[in-house]
Amino acid sequence: MRSLRARVLLSAAAVLTLFVLLTALALERAVREAVIAAREERLQAQIFLLMAVGEEGQGGLVFPNALAEPRLTLPSSGLYAEVLSALGDPVWRSPSALGLETPTPLPLAPGQRRFERRTSPDGTDYLVLAFGVTWATGAVPQDYSFVVAEESTAAEREVARFRTSLATWLGAMSLLMLVGLVLVLRWGLKPLRHLAKELRIIESGRQSQILGRYPHEIQTLTDNLNALLAHERARQRRLDNTLGDLAHSLKTPLALVRGTLEEGKLPASTEAAIQEQLRRMQHIVDYQLQRARAGAQSTVALAPPVRVGEASGRLIAALEKVHRDKAVSVAAEIDARLLFRGVEGDLMEMLGNLLENAFKWCRGQIHLRSAEEQSSWTLCIEDDGPGIPEDQVARLLERGARADESTPGHGIGLAIVREICTAYGGRLEIDRSALGGARVRLTLPR
Repeated sequence: MRSLRARVLLSAAAVLTLFVLLTALALERAVREAVIAAREERLQAQIFLLMAVGEEGQGGLVFPNALAEPRLTLPSSGLYAEVLSALGDPVWRSPSALGLETPTPLPLAPGQRRFERRTSPDGTDYLVLAFGVTWATGAVPQDYSFVVAEESTAAEREVARFRTSLATWLGAMSLLMLVGLVLVLRWGLKPLRHLAKELRIIESGRQSQILGRYPHEIQTLTDNLNALLAHERARQRRLDNTLGDLAHSLKTPLALVRGTLEEGKLPASTEAAIQEQLRRMQHIVDYQLQRARAGAQSTVALAPPVRVGEASGRLIAALEKVHRDKAVSVAAEIDARLLFRGVEGDLMEMLGNLLENAFKWCRGQIHLRSAEEQSSWTLCIEDDGPGIPEDQVARLLERGARADESTPGHGIGLAIVREICTAYGGRLEIDRSALGGARVRLTLPR
C-alpha cells in the first residue's frame, strides 16, 4: 500500500474496531453481572417476605394464600418458591410452581446461603437462591431451607436490550470518530501535500527552492532538500564553467595548429611546435575533464554526514608521504564531533586543495584548527610560507582571472574550493597567518 493516508486510516480503523469490540464485551459482561446481582437481591427479598408471613403449623410451616408477590400465586409466572425440611422433603410450594419440575437444591444448614444457575429436567434455566434457617417459634426448633427460583429469560432479555443499545451507540460513536480521524488526518497531512505541490512546481522550473514554512518535524527535510537543490545547481554551474574553460583554453592551441597547417609545409621545427601544442591540448583536456567528472560524481541523494577530523587525517597522512623530503610538521586541532553534511567527495576536494597548497608553499609548519558557532563551523588552515599578497586574493578567487589554469599554484585549487564552498552556502576567506604565511578559513553551514 503506497498511500500514507490509507495506511493510517486502515490502521486506525483496525485499532478502533478492536477497541470497540473489547469495550463492548467488557461493558456487556459488567451489565450481565449487575443484572444477575440485582436478580439475586430480589430473590433474597422474596425469601425474607416468605419468612415474614410463614407460621408454624401442625404439619410444618404454613403460608397464607394471598402472598405479597402476586407472581407466586399465578401458575407458570416465572417466579417459584418452596420450603424444604431438613431432610430435603418439600414442606410447601408456591401456587405458581404447581405442576412444574423446578430445580430443587439440597437442603442447607442454618445460615447457609447459595445462589446458582440451575437447569430443570425440561431444559429451562433458572436463577436459584436457597437460604437455610432454624425455625424456633414452636416447641421444637426445626431446620428449613427456603428456595426461590426465577426463570433466567427475563435477565437475558434485559441483557439483550442493553447489547442492542450498546451496539447502536458504539457504532454511531465509531463512525463519528472515523469521520473525525479523516478530518484530523487531512489537516495533519496538509504540510506534506503542500510540500509535494512545491516539489512539482520546482520540477516544472517555475521555482528554484522550497519556500513554504513547515512544522519542525519536516523542516529538517525541507532544509536538506533546499541544500541539495542548491548544491545540484552549483554542480551544474561548475560543470558548465569547466566546459567553458576547456573550450576557451583550446582556442589558442587550435588557432596555432590551424595556422601552421595552412603554411602547407611541415619542417622539423614546425612539426615540433605542433607536437608541443598537441601535448598541451591533451594536458588541458585531461585536466578539465577530470574536474568535470569530479563534479559529476556528486550524488543527488542526501549524503550521510562526514567526520571532518577523519577526512583531514587521511589527507594529511597521504600528503606527508608525498612531501616526505620536506619534513612538514602538522598540528591539527579539529573537534572529533565536527560533521560535514554533504558529499564526501566535495569535502575531500576542498580539504585536498587547501592542504596541498599548504604543503606546497609552507617552509615546515602547518596548523589546522576548527571552530563551531550556532549555525556554522569554520576550518582554519595556516602555514609559514610566503603567503598570498593581499592585492592578489580577489584575483585568485575569481573565475577567469588566471592566465593559465594548468599552471600549478594557489589559483587553481582556491577557485575549485570557492566554487564547492559557495554551492553549500559557505564562504572562503584568505588573509595573513600568525605563522607568517597564508591563513585560509573555510566556513560552512551546520
